[in-house]
Amino acid sequence: MRTSLQPLRQAQPQPEVKAPVLPATKLVLRVAKAALLTSLVALVWVLSSTYVFANGDQIVGSWVTPDDKAVVEIYQQNGEYFGKFVSLKEPLYPAGHESGLDGQVKTDRKNPDATQHEQLIIGLVMLNNMSYVGEKKGKHKWQGGTIYDPGNGKAYKCTIKLSADGTLDLRGYIGISLFGRTQVWRPQQ
Repeated sequence: MRTSLQPLRQAQPQPEVKAPVLPATKLVLRVAKAALLTSLVALVWVLSSTYVFANGDQIVGSWVTPDDKAVVEIYQQNGEYFGKFVSLKEPLYPAGHESGLDGQVKTDRKNPDATQHEQLIIGLVMLNNMSYVGEKKGKHKWQGGTIYDPGNGKAYKCTIKLSADGTLDLRGYIGISLFGRTQVWRPQQ
């Protein structure tokens, strides 16, 4: 029982309880971390791709074959490297040629595809689909493509190595690299 002298107890106001903000903050942090990580990975990929292409482009230019028989221009297209004849030491068939082609411009007469027999050697793409694979023991290397020999009409698997002296070691082979031939090309001056 309550007496009039006793003060009326009023309920103490309870502090307002707020919902924890922590889970929403964690979600925002997770999204931010994921976006930052994705951006970092993309940046590393772009920089490494640029580095690979920049190193791969070291073979782009004009190269002289052994005995100065030809000049081949190597160029990059869609991430792969190709080479075409741009000049020949002897661009015409010699006098007394077995096919009676004396003095005519050399063509791809030994190509197994008869429709290519009239293709001029100058302008013929003879190095195809080479890919830069990196550097090993101080030599940059390209592989995965083929080299075509218009002298016999055959295509061979090919590897290219850029030596420290600035020359190219081209190895054409059948099957495995052990069974092949290497030529050294030098840059055209």
